[in-house]
Amino acid sequence: MNMNKKMTYEVILETSYRLFAEHGFEKTSMSMIAKELGISKPALYYHFASKEALIDVLFEEICRGIDFSRFFDKRQYTKGNFEQRFIEDGLNMIGHQDQNYLQIMNQYHALGYREPKYMRMLIEILEGYTKGFAELLQHGVDLGVLPEQDVMVRAEMLTMIMDGMDNFMSYGFECRYEDIWKVTVLSLIKGDRVP
Repeated sequence: MNMNKKMTYEVILETSYRLFAEHGFEKTSMSMIAKELGISKPALYYHFASKEALIDVLFEEICRGIDFSRFFDKRQYTKGNFEQRFIEDGLNMIGHQDQNYLQIMNQYHALGYREPKYMRMLIEILEGYTKGFAELLQHGVDLGVLPEQDVMVRAEMLTMIMDGMDNFMSYGFECRYEDIWKVTVLSLIKGDRVP
């Protein structure tokens, strides 16, 4: 793919992301996207055969963008920085979620109830977070900064907390998300026993 096609592809995805977030999947047409891009509808169809194909590709890109490894890199965690790094990486992820992201994920969640492929992908993301948190927590155990107990339960809890915060943010619910994350991480480090 030459540079112009790649740039056009990326610009199409960025513009579609914004328009889908602002107007929803149903109300955003390929004509509207083409007009916003300043290209013809056939030019848009050259890159994406249908609006559904565009929605699919956009979701794949969003999923890559929120992959666990983008926010938490186990190799960067040491005995001396584990707690602070865990807090900072989680806060970075929370801060990554802009209003467009929250709006569009609401639509993908709704779509997941009608289209099993979206639900499967959403579940895969959550499973990736649980696995990633389990590996990170085990790394903390190996470093001697976390207690050797309930690693999988704690990983599942972290995934639920992250997913819950994501959902609450998408509803516009005002919470002290940063403080919730800090308290959660500090309780893990202290080794509060999970019943």
